[in-house]
Amino acid sequence: MDGFWAFAGNNWWLVFPLFGLASAASGSWASASKRRHKQRLEIMKAKAELTAARAAAKRGIGSASAAEVEAPSQSLADQLDDLRAVHDEVTHRWLDYELDVAKLIAFPSMSDGRDPLTAGFLRAKKVADRARPADSVKPSADQVREYRKAVTDFEVAFDLAEREARRVRDSGLTDAERKRLATASRMLAVATDDAATPAERHLAYQRVREEIDGLIALSDEAVEVLEKKVAQPLTERPNDNGDPAEAGSP
Repeated sequence: MDGFWAFAGNNWWLVFPLFGLASAASGSWASASKRRHKQRLEIMKAKAELTAARAAAKRGIGSASAAEVEAPSQSLADQLDDLRAVHDEVTHRWLDYELDVAKLIAFPSMSDGRDPLTAGFLRAKKVADRARPADSVKPSADQVREYRKAVTDFEVAFDLAEREARRVRDSGLTDAERKRLATASRMLAVATDDAATPAERHLAYQRVREEIDGLIALSDEAVEVLEKKVAQPLTERPNDNGDPAEAGSP
């Protein structure tokens, strides 16, 4: 050991080239990681588009994906109607997460705007919303073509984000954060349990908000939906005589 420190003391200058080699290796690993991530996204996008095309072939043009809504026999108005239907369907799928706190707890990245795929589909949604022609406007062929591309991008981007969110679930969180979400999930079950008392529901609701604070971003609409569930009337439960009575009554 003394020999090692003597060597290190006499050859301290070796630290600099070694540090340079370590930095280069780290940079090379980061670049390779970015390339792998980009390639994986491209593969996922290709698979999503292929799946959409196959599903469209089975369902028929009336319920096809946005990429398939283009047929010579269709008028611009018919194409626009089909595109709006696809747009509304994807938006509805997004709202299933946006307004459902239980789903957001199970798949937290769907509410995380810092996640690249989530941010991607949110940007694509804005583009599709802006490109959507008003109901009172007769669109041109260029407008329909632009809208088709926007809806296709929105549909594929959402599919990618949803698949990744269901794959990773909460694996990107720390152990402490996962425990908080597990507690929030249990408290959510109590908060929406019609067999619980109003006091129990309210306390559980407060715990849910505390546990997910800083982990999941709830929209005002999601909070409103949850509060309505928490405040729903208690169901009738039988009393000791077997007669129905309001929950909480003596």
